[in-house]
Amino acid sequence: MRALLIDPELTLHNDYPDPAPAPGESIVRVRIAGICGTDLELARGYMSYRGVPGHEFVGEVVDTQTGALAGRRVVGEINAACGRCVWCQDGLGRHCPNRTVLGILGRDGAFAEYLRLPDENLIALSDSITDELGVFVEPVAAAYEIFEQSKLRRDHKIAVLGDGRLGALTAIVLRAEDYAPLLAGHHRDKLDRLAALGLEVQLEDRLEPGFDVVIDCTGHSAGLNRALALVRPRGKIILKSTAAAGASLNLAKAVVNEITIVGSRCGRFAPAIAALASGKVDPRPLISAVLPLDDAPAAFAAAGRSPNFKVLLKP
Repeated sequence: MRALLIDPELTLHNDYPDPAPAPGESIVRVRIAGICGTDLELARGYMSYRGVPGHEFVGEVVDTQTGALAGRRVVGEINAACGRCVWCQDGLGRHCPNRTVLGILGRDGAFAEYLRLPDENLIALSDSITDELGVFVEPVAAAYEIFEQSKLRRDHKIAVLGDGRLGALTAIVLRAEDYAPLLAGHHRDKLDRLAALGLEVQLEDRLEPGFDVVIDCTGHSAGLNRALALVRPRGKIILKSTAAAGASLNLAKAVVNEITIVGSRCGRFAPAIAALASGKVDPRPLISAVLPLDDAPAAFAAAGRSPNFKVLLKP
């Protein structure tokens, strides 16, 4: 099959091995896949990943032992847990120490013609959700994870740092749930596009300290330091960023000001699917380009350029 490979350079292969069926897993033909910040960081060396990246996708089940999935259009939870360890038994499969993660850890991902995932990870989509909408399920679920982890008040003063894909989606979800986030970034062209969607925006260097909640979606190792400078005493920082580069930190301010710091990663798909199906959340205005898999290296380059947001690949 055709597949985009990190090994260690980003290279398109025309004869990469097809995924082999495994017990309890299905083979999915990828219809569309989205490039996110984590994919860009993997290409820069994050987690020393070797394999096919990509974890935001819509596909069609073409090989399965589960009749209910045959021929269905699906999205997929990206963490494939062992199901046996103490973490899995406690309902923490997303943190299973033996897990593989689609396109991120030990499992080839969605920037290919086919992928494989456990049947329990696959969720069928209704016809009301188009491919271009469904490809946002995984990142929108990550945004909704914030509500699972933290109790936010609607009178909280909230800053979202980062005017990229995840920052934009996080602000869109917060706005859809009747919060009033201020989205801050360094790119005037991106901020103008987001303001046109009804979001309140600001250049990041103009922010003043005093936020109740700061959500770091910068994708940079310096994001936590900036969040610490902006959050009020006894405020909360929610970290959404993953970055290849390490960070230099002095956490004295977090201790002295008694700051709560919450790491936030993947989320349950059900709230995201419900929000997308109802029209409460519609991220499609963030789509900057849809390119064939053959143009994947150019698509990665485009995904890293401002004012582009979401670049999609169609195998």
